[in-house]
Amino acid sequence: MNLGLLAYSAFLSIIWLGMMALNAFRRAGHGKVAKAKDYEPSVLVILPCRGVDITMQKNLDSLASQRYRKYKAVAVVDSADDPAIEYIRKAGIRYMVAERKCRSCSGKVNAILNAFERFGDGDVYVVADSDCLFSESWLEELVKPLSNPRVGVSTTFPLFNPVGGFWSKVKMLWGFVGNGLMESEITRFAWGGSMAFRKEFADSRLRKRMRSSVSDDIAVTEEAKRRRLDIYYAKKAAVKVNSDDDFAKFLEWSNRQTALSILGNRKLFKYGIVFYAGSMLLFWSGVLLSVFVSPLYVVFLLPGAIGIGKAYRRAKRADPSIIPIYLLVEAIYFANLVVARRMRSIEWRGRKYALR
Repeated sequence: MNLGLLAYSAFLSIIWLGMMALNAFRRAGHGKVAKAKDYEPSVLVILPCRGVDITMQKNLDSLASQRYRKYKAVAVVDSADDPAIEYIRKAGIRYMVAERKCRSCSGKVNAILNAFERFGDGDVYVVADSDCLFSESWLEELVKPLSNPRVGVSTTFPLFNPVGGFWSKVKMLWGFVGNGLMESEITRFAWGGSMAFRKEFADSRLRKRMRSSVSDDIAVTEEAKRRRLDIYYAKKAAVKVNSDDDFAKFLEWSNRQTALSILGNRKLFKYGIVFYAGSMLLFWSGVLLSVFVSPLYVVFLLPGAIGIGKAYRRAKRADPSIIPIYLLVEAIYFANLVVARRMRSIEWRGRKYALR
């Protein structure tokens, strides 16, 4: 073995050790959550709505039929002629028309602030997205971790269920990046599509932060960290988001989501660039070196194999296309990071927002 190959092999070995360490030390949640059978707070589910999502009626019906007993849901729309109202009424969910509470916040944040102001009788607030399909135990599993006073926010992350073509499958695997972030306490965040917190958390400090935020995820995450409260990843409360994305829709969505992630945590850009560059370099070097130098280099493929195994487990389907899509998604996410770093605004449900 020449000196150059030896040095390169040593460099790859360092990357390999780092990747294996990340796989070994990721853990969900913050330890065990007490069952707390007597913990059954009254819950207000806030559902910001604008326009009609795919499988909208099924989504709203699933929210209206939760197994949890002590809850009520309120949908918040921007105007009385929003097309979502027809579906909201069919599901039997109460709704309100939002007034403008902030100038620089997003429409969703404004909707949440309206609900805070109008409804103050719940012990726990839950924020949910209208594109989510909820299991009947969703609310129960999401609220339960709040029985621990150290938990400030309980949240989960969705499965982007492909009901369209190739790019809806890409979106499913791209979404697994979020699962990976949730599994590490360093990168965990409150996902605004499904998060719960106690009423006292939604005080004047949180509301002030939200009034100047384009993202409820970012505002809630930052406030939980400022108060040194845990963000609990409630895996059993996972929801499903049906997706029929084509290329243009997926690209716009993935760049926007990445830009918001970087806005919420600037370190994610550096972490992401290093992680995905290292992962791709390790995998493809392992392929080439094992073919042209020595079969022993196949060991460098182990982190990639673990990642593919996790993708299959999360997807819960035996689809052979997951393997090439997994390898493609790493390159896509690297590109998303580069593009998103330069974005100064995003478009979200027909509105444009500056990224500050």
